[in-house]
Amino acid sequence: MAADTKSQQDYGASQIRVLEGLEAVRMRPGMYIGSTGEKGLHHLVYEIVDNSVDEALAGFCTVIKVTIQKDNSIRVEDDGRGMPVDMHPKEKKPAVEVIHTVLHAGGKFGDGGYKVSGGLHGVGASVVNALSTRMEVEVHRGGKAYEIAFERGKTVEPLKEVGEAKRSGSITVFWPDPEIFDETEFDYMTLQTRLREMAFLNKGLKIILRDEREKKRKDEFHYEGGIKEFVKYQNENKEAIHEDIIYFEKKGYDQSGKGGDMEVEVAMQYTKGYNELMLSYANNIHTVDGGYHLSGLRSALTKTINDYARTNNFLKDKDDPLTGDDVREGLTAIVSVKISNPEFEGQTKGKLGNIAMRGFVEKTANEELLAFLQEHPQQAKAIIQKCVAAARAREAARKARAVVRKTNTIDGSLPGKLSDCSSKDPVESEIFLVEGDSAGGSAKQGRDRKRQAVLPLRGKILNVEKATTDRILNSEEIKNMITAFGCGIGDEFDISKLRYHKIIIMTDADVDGAHIRTLLLTFFYRHMKPLIEGGYVYAAQPPLFRVKKGKETYYTYSDRQQEKLMASLADVPGKAEIQRYKGLGEMSFQQLWETTMDYDARTLIQITLEDSAAADSIFTTLMGDKVPPRRKFIEENAKYVKNLDI
Repeated sequence: MAADTKSQQDYGASQIRVLEGLEAVRMRPGMYIGSTGEKGLHHLVYEIVDNSVDEALAGFCTVIKVTIQKDNSIRVEDDGRGMPVDMHPKEKKPAVEVIHTVLHAGGKFGDGGYKVSGGLHGVGASVVNALSTRMEVEVHRGGKAYEIAFERGKTVEPLKEVGEAKRSGSITVFWPDPEIFDETEFDYMTLQTRLREMAFLNKGLKIILRDEREKKRKDEFHYEGGIKEFVKYQNENKEAIHEDIIYFEKKGYDQSGKGGDMEVEVAMQYTKGYNELMLSYANNIHTVDGGYHLSGLRSALTKTINDYARTNNFLKDKDDPLTGDDVREGLTAIVSVKISNPEFEGQTKGKLGNIAMRGFVEKTANEELLAFLQEHPQQAKAIIQKCVAAARAREAARKARAVVRKTNTIDGSLPGKLSDCSSKDPVESEIFLVEGDSAGGSAKQGRDRKRQAVLPLRGKILNVEKATTDRILNSEEIKNMITAFGCGIGDEFDISKLRYHKIIIMTDADVDGAHIRTLLLTFFYRHMKPLIEGGYVYAAQPPLFRVKKGKETYYTYSDRQQEKLMASLADVPGKAEIQRYKGLGEMSFQQLWETTMDYDARTLIQITLEDSAAADSIFTTLMGDKVPPRRKFIEENAKYVKNLDI
């Protein structure tokens, strides 16, 4: 987008419109950044980066540099216009100070600021400021350099001119407040994932990420192909069935007058896999709950592929039409829209509510997808054959599901291996998925029979990443889990029928145990994703060591904990008895209860789904057909391994 001179001149203090004050942010930080845990901490970085990306969207910024500094502060630098420094007409303060000290103040509410903006609510800079012990801002604008500093949201060093500037842009440095956050240590990989995504969504924008702490690292993200390269990246460990990535973009206008300018960009490619990955974005915000842009693309896919299949005799008159699931099997697709007046549903901006966007995306996708299929008949043939095969597999899966359902209905019984709890209240009930009959026996003996159910699993369950749905539904272990959980699978999945609100994976602390855990998580992620999204899935943490010295018994859960314990016991009289557990089956039922199942003593890790794209990539890498990427992933992450089977 080209920058026009009028926008350059008009972007000043008069465009910064004030809505309300800053008081509540420190009192209720979760309302503004989601949480005070790791997620909320990293959200601070995204809020500042979003402001720089808005400059890029307006056509004024080409490079953003994000640095985790030695003291764990964050520095964000861009080459945009630089924040306005002139006096705000209403607040009687420099505009840059208003942006950082007043909630809902930014260039996103009036005219002449930003046409399209990701940081819609204008809370970004002021919220980050309020939740930081210190924030320093440097502005280069109009040939001059300015500095201003804040502490916990209050101005401590007023704006002052500090010299000449050869270029324009803004630099922000902030130190997150340990009084607010549980943890103030930034994770490089978390930032890497999000910033890579931002670069994919803004073709041509260069984002540089540096870590100046002990493990020095640097990444440069710059994609001239934009989301086309995003699809290529997501599919690098999958086998595509057609060579060309389907790509199109179009600009339009909301005729209802509500949405203003609209723009859609779509990239997609089919793979030989069985899982779909559809990611949707609006103004660079990941709309995790979809919205009208995603439903428009889905409708277009189903209609166009059915029309083409009938016209070209892939489907006969007697054949049922392909369903949405059929045409999306194995598809990786990204839809990114830009709109000047977006309507997001919910505080988290998880769903796009502009109804005009549905028709715009659907019409554009119908035309462009049909054109691609007609211009590439061989690739079109591969796509349609894939969709028709998916329809056949769906029918086989329907029959398999009917068998599972019929079996359950006839005798109304739960799996024979399941030792159920007596409570019928799902909120207080939990089920342990235990590796092997030996550990299952200990767990059954040691459990709280009122609230804890135990389902032993025989060996490693089926790798669902490489299996069709009908094969999955014929697996005994998977059928047992589906029946025990009670909420069905696929189209019939109903989370309200879930019989346990804690599903706890309890495997040995070794490589085999980790593999079984990954197989289970792959099954949940691919076929019962609401279980993970709803926070119902956990991993138990069994101990690695039991130490007896004198009359006391201690359990430790890592080598580091064990080293610390042994050091602390050095002066206690007697040679200590140390037992290293190789598996859960080595524990007596009392020990298993005390360490891993007792509500008051145990440690559970909740399995969460932060990022669909990253999760899809990891499961494909670990559980897919290609060996080299799996080997590379294991080699690169070996240094982070906690459980090593020697």
